[in-house]
Amino acid sequence: MRYGKVYICGAGPGDPKLITLRGMELLETCDVILYDRLVGKEIIEKIPETSVKVNVGRAVGDPANHQDKTNQLMVKYAKKGKSILRLKGGDPFIFGRGAEEAEYLVKHGIKFEIVPGITSAIASPAYAGIPLTHRKYSSSVAIVTGHEGAEKNELVVRWDRLEGAVDTIVVLMGLGQLEQISKDLMNSGMKKNTGVAIVASGTTKKQKVVRGTIETIVGIARNADVKPPAVIVIGRVACLKYLKWFG
Repeated sequence: MRYGKVYICGAGPGDPKLITLRGMELLETCDVILYDRLVGKEIIEKIPETSVKVNVGRAVGDPANHQDKTNQLMVKYAKKGKSILRLKGGDPFIFGRGAEEAEYLVKHGIKFEIVPGITSAIASPAYAGIPLTHRKYSSSVAIVTGHEGAEKNELVVRWDRLEGAVDTIVVLMGLGQLEQISKDLMNSGMKKNTGVAIVASGTTKKQKVVRGTIETIVGIARNADVKPPAVIVIGRVACLKYLKWFG
């Protein structure tokens, strides 16, 4: 039997209307849908009843070998000749382990296709009216993770090098490390009045935006009871409030 094919696809940041046309096409036609925890409920509800639907999303505290099980499922169904949609939140190649999954498929001789998605790193700030670039305020952007992998022995994001290297820093999965990130950036020379915005549950009806400075944002976020998923924007553009259009 000929092996099937795996489509590693980004579902976008949460708003169901932000999934791509290619993503919707695959959602409606693939035999098996392996979807992540952050894929919007409205998108999951569009999966046909005839498709095999498996939630492979990993939550905080799940064992590190969770990814191994997902990899094995992709190969298992592909070897049965099925078409598999590996549906991820955001974009599969922006802190989505899409590359790791593609490497696993290469190793096992399974054909695949990468379908880009709209990453929350760009979409959440946009829905909060925050332009990551602006001719007056920002000519460079860095997207970094605030949550290092469990297999890493130490933090590898060099906050000391980021400070002053770019105009805007976007941090994904960093809410739990916000206090340490703020301290590291200030210790590296970042001005205490540098603007910070946090966009929680961006692009959805639950979107929540809080603003402060690198010195005050930890207390502000705590008092506002901000919960993940959240995108943190650091830089002058985080202070722009007049472009609000959503919510």
